[in-house]
Amino acid sequence: MNCSLYGAVREAMDSGEVERVYGAVGGTGGLLRERLTELSTLPEETLSLLPSTPGSLLGTSRDALEQADYARMTEVLEAHNIRYVLMNGGNGTMDACGKLGDVCQSRGIRVMGIPKTHDNDIAVTDHCPGYGSMARYMAGTIRELAADVRSLPIHVIIVEALGRNAGWTTAASALAAELSGDAPHLIYLPERPFREEEFLDTVKTLYDRLGGVIVVASEGLRDETGTPIVPPLFQTGRSVYFGDVSSHLAQLVVRRLGIKARSEKPGILARASIAWQSPVDAAEAELAGRIACQAVLGGENRKMVAFRRIAGPEYGVETFLAPIEEVMLGERRMPDAFISPDGQSVTRDFVDWCRPLTGGGLPTMARL
Repeated sequence: MNCSLYGAVREAMDSGEVERVYGAVGGTGGLLRERLTELSTLPEETLSLLPSTPGSLLGTSRDALEQADYARMTEVLEAHNIRYVLMNGGNGTMDACGKLGDVCQSRGIRVMGIPKTHDNDIAVTDHCPGYGSMARYMAGTIRELAADVRSLPIHVIIVEALGRNAGWTTAASALAAELSGDAPHLIYLPERPFREEEFLDTVKTLYDRLGGVIVVASEGLRDETGTPIVPPLFQTGRSVYFGDVSSHLAQLVVRRLGIKARSEKPGILARASIAWQSPVDAAEAELAGRIACQAVLGGENRKMVAFRRIAGPEYGVETFLAPIEEVMLGERRMPDAFISPDGQSVTRDFVDWCRPLTGGGLPTMARL
């Protein structure tokens, strides 16, 4: 998010067409409450740190916005003579982008979306800024974990990955494998129903052959009826607090198979890792911020910056502007071509698609 913020602020300041750049502290909730800060006066030493700073400098919000809130936001924008709004975030943000754009359209205020989610589930775009770094983190961390498990192959390790409805983050762990048969040995995605008995049988077979087994599972696994395999712990409004899938699966292995098992859940640690940031991802995120700024200054409105791949032997992308109606609350899930027939791994097509986003090779591990 901060890479795109950096690109947008830089582009606006360099354009000669913008007098002031404001940031809404706390995202849409901050705009609603008129919590604005002037970004164009940030010291250079602060601005230059944005691309290497995790999280969001401005903060974010989980406000459940109502139609009246968008009218209030427009009042705030007009009070500060703000003519261009760039909205940086995921599916919920793109939905808000479209709704705010509707209200602002008659007021001469232009609104543009900048996609940002490590879940990679925003519609239309080939991939979403934020995902490449998450993919690099998942692949690198599983490769490190695999080296440890090879040294003491007595455990089944269950790693839980972010992504409730789309398995892109979980799938990225496949890039950890250096040789055939390397971890992750099993990958479970929310796009396929989870079958408990099949899981246990496969784990037992792998354990008898390998000793140490590494499983990567999505936090959003559901059974064949569509029921989460771990019941939600708590729900308030639209927010659902799901149970611990990795702990549940590890306990199954211990109780049913009598095998030592551990659960790992990177969670926010994965989302906040700068050490595993993909340089490709960072550059594309900054580009998205710049293009969004150029677009509104050039007269575009109610669209989102998106990426498409350029055909050829080398990785390349180009940006385009997608109508926000095509994006709003659409969810891009893993296609069948990226999921193995048995539903317990991913295909070579996925690995080839994902690898360029991670920004280069992972560290190679020594082995006998």
